[in-house]
Amino acid sequence: MTAVTPPTLRIQPRRIDFDLPDPLPRHWHGGDPFKTHFFNAMSLLFPDGERFFIDSVRHFRDQVSDPEQQALIRGFIGQEGHHSREHIEYNNRLQALGYDVEALTAPVRRRIAYANKHLSPQRRLAGTVAMEHFTAIMADAVLRELRWFEGASDPMRRIWRWHALEETEHKAVAFDLYMQVCGDRKQLRQAMRYSTWFFLRDVTRGMWHMLRKDGRLMDLRLWYQGMRWLWGRGGFFSSLMASYRDFYREDFHPWQHNNENLMRECQREFDAANTLVQR
Repeated sequence: MTAVTPPTLRIQPRRIDFDLPDPLPRHWHGGDPFKTHFFNAMSLLFPDGERFFIDSVRHFRDQVSDPEQQALIRGFIGQEGHHSREHIEYNNRLQALGYDVEALTAPVRRRIAYANKHLSPQRRLAGTVAMEHFTAIMADAVLRELRWFEGASDPMRRIWRWHALEETEHKAVAFDLYMQVCGDRKQLRQAMRYSTWFFLRDVTRGMWHMLRKDGRLMDLRLWYQGMRWLWGRGGFFSSLMASYRDFYREDFHPWQHNNENLMRECQREFDAANTLVQR
């Protein structure tokens, strides 16, 4: 099965005032510490990770002669830059609640510094492609099924749906660039295995820290219910497994997961009341 990026796709960052609560409610996801800290732990990874994504794509942009692809790359860079800034503000709210954001993000920065020093630009771009697939399939779930944020405070629901929309819009930018400048599928699969390990480890580490600070780390009932929510039948992660495995196919393209209609619907949700950043 083949697929290509929709020819009418345009990517622009949105400047949105989410009016994040200050202070942030400690358990903003319906009073549930597990669900709250699952998303909080992901937020901790975004500022450094998205700067890495931008740098890995920017390294190869001079090799692109097609003006439409260049426009998509500009949009990708602009969106990821805005995501980084919003999540810095989000993470500052977490720091103010007493969570050690610096300790949790330092290993990510060290790993990125190692990659920048020791890995080739092609391998760094492969890592970006792998993580963009991760974020794309999670974004699809967030946009498609409102149950994942049932009970969450409205500003937090909105920031995650906005992030999910823009991840959907640019989900193939790094992939298309990688296939143009490298195209090594074996390297992509290896990058996905590494990315999966580090993503799950980092998120789990963040959740452990925040639950420990809350005095809930040894709450077995909380963990049981939370793990069912993540990994049980129809759980957040378990429902993504088929889409995740598709990445390992030799003919995979991100737009084989064709959620363009869902993307257009969500664009109307955000663009009607918010200003697109002209770049």
